[in-house]
Amino acid sequence: MLLTIGRLFLVPIAFLLAAAVSLVVVVTLGLEKVTHAMHGKEAGLETIEAYYELFAKGLPLLATVTMLPALAVILIGEVARIRSWLYYMVGGGLALGLMPLLARAASSEVLAAPPATVWQVLATAGFAGGLVYWLVAGRSV
Repeated sequence: MLLTIGRLFLVPIAFLLAAAVSLVVVVTLGLEKVTHAMHGKEAGLETIEAYYELFAKGLPLLATVTMLPALAVILIGEVARIRSWLYYMVGGGLALGLMPLLARAASSEVLAAPPATVWQVLATAGFAGGLVYWLVAGRSV
């Protein structure tokens, strides 16, 4: 009984820590990608205008519906007692990778598909967040 009560406190705290780490990775890695695009070091069609437009339309990414995949990964992992770091890391990457698709579905306006660099940044942030969740709450019983 005491273990269950402890999990009720540990899981939300671990989720918030993982979300904070994911946000830091998105901001720092995204800033690096924008800086490279500004200095012409990135080989691709993405320009600073595309990143600015993505940033301006990034508000739907903060909607509550975009947290549902991450919460589903955690809920499935906790109910099934999955303690593998690989499950939480890959699940976090997939959950954040789905964010642009969910934002497009939840938004009333038509959003263009983001460039591949955005998918890479979000997946990397999801991998980091999933690993942090596993370190805090996923590996313990």
